[in-house]
Amino acid sequence: MLAYVFWHQPRVGVARADYERRLRAFHTALSARSASFRLDALPFGAGDGYEDWYLVEDWADLGALNAAAVSAGRRASHDSVAGIAGEGWGGVYALIRGAGEPPSTTRWLNKPGGESYDAFLDSVRAPTVWQRQMLLGPAPEFCLVESGGLSEVTVRTPIHP
Repeated sequence: MLAYVFWHQPRVGVARADYERRLRAFHTALSARSASFRLDALPFGAGDGYEDWYLVEDWADLGALNAAAVSAGRRASHDSVAGIAGEGWGGVYALIRGAGEPPSTTRWLNKPGGESYDAFLDSVRAPTVWQRQMLLGPAPEFCLVESGGLSEVTVRTPIHP
């Protein structure tokens, strides 16, 4: 399973309620396995913003999702929110272990230099682990998901679903 994770911010001066209404409309029109969260801090230090998760089974499905997002039936809802968006960053993550669901809590981190991937993954106790596959911005290398117990500093407010 893959997740396309997209972090974004509204353009300066755009009302949060309007941005979130348009964002929800896009996710609803897309009809994909997706979720959107408002964050008080993005995981790479660019201020507050939003984190969208789009789940697909494989790389072919990721291409289909990309095409579907701007297809004739969804272009209006996509362009509506994209037209008032400011900055955006993304990454593609593979599910290493655990539940393939958009996470309600996360801990983002990078593997320490010099440590093997096997040793690092053996040391991680989170039941769900996503690992970055493609870097499309300043995205962290790993996302750990646990139900409770994470010392998460970022406040995640669900926007969709």
